[in-house]
Amino acid sequence: MAREPIPTGPAVFLAGPTPDKKLPVPSWRPEATRLLAERWTGAEPLAVLSPESRNGVRADRYEHQVDWETGARAAATAILFWIPRDIATMPGFTTNVEFGLDVASGRAVLGCPPDCPNPERNRYLAYVARRHGVPVCETLTDTVAEALALAAAASTLPVR
Repeated sequence: MAREPIPTGPAVFLAGPTPDKKLPVPSWRPEATRLLAERWTGAEPLAVLSPESRNGVRADRYEHQVDWETGARAAATAILFWIPRDIATMPGFTTNVEFGLDVASGRAVLGCPPDCPNPERNRYLAYVARRHGVPVCETLTDTVAEALALAAAASTLPVR
């Protein structure tokens, strides 16, 4: 969870819009975490890195949150972007920037559900993803599967 120590070994970072306390909507991350745990078959434990705060305790300073997320994305063997875009409740503006930073990393997977409230706002990200060879999925299950494939491939590489 956000601002907790980042473990070593295979890890998936859950990138995407976070529900705002002012406009509460359910988070998509618990379902993603459940799917990752259910489907991981690697020899080592898989860490799931979530930018959401444990028990809703927010960072004292914005910079602490940003720094933790930047470090967690850098440490992750796969970065799962799930963007159920809703301009009113989960616009994902920060997610756009993070995707731009990570699209060429070789560790990104993009999930854009076509039935979200504003799927047209994901069109550019999907286009850029395909130009960079990033898998683009329409379901959370498929997005998780692609992220697990990246994490599994990275965990089988010899340590240097």
